[in-house]
Amino acid sequence: MAKKENPIRRTTGKGGNYRKTKAGAGMTKKGVAAHRRANPGSKLKTAVTGKVKKGSKAAKRRKSYCARSAGQMKKFPKAAKDPNSRLRQARKRWKC
Repeated sequence: MAKKENPIRRTTGKGGNYRKTKAGAGMTKKGVAAHRRANPGSKLKTAVTGKVKKGSKAAKRRKSYCARSAGQMKKFPKAAKDPNSRLRQARKRWKC
């Protein structure tokens, strides 16, 4: 029996479910919808980019993401130093 290969994850072109780095990295609405179709029960959501009320669910999601991505900044110092890295651009989009 042949080993099933993982499909290539593309950021552009057909099935482009991820934003370009310059556009703030992360997944698009279309990408999130595709993921949720492929994974029933998934609770994946797009980035919290707008203005939010203090203590709201969205504000808590943002705070949680910012805390997790701060850990990524420690783990990948090269990406943390590069202002054009996907990590830095995503954090900027989330307003971290």
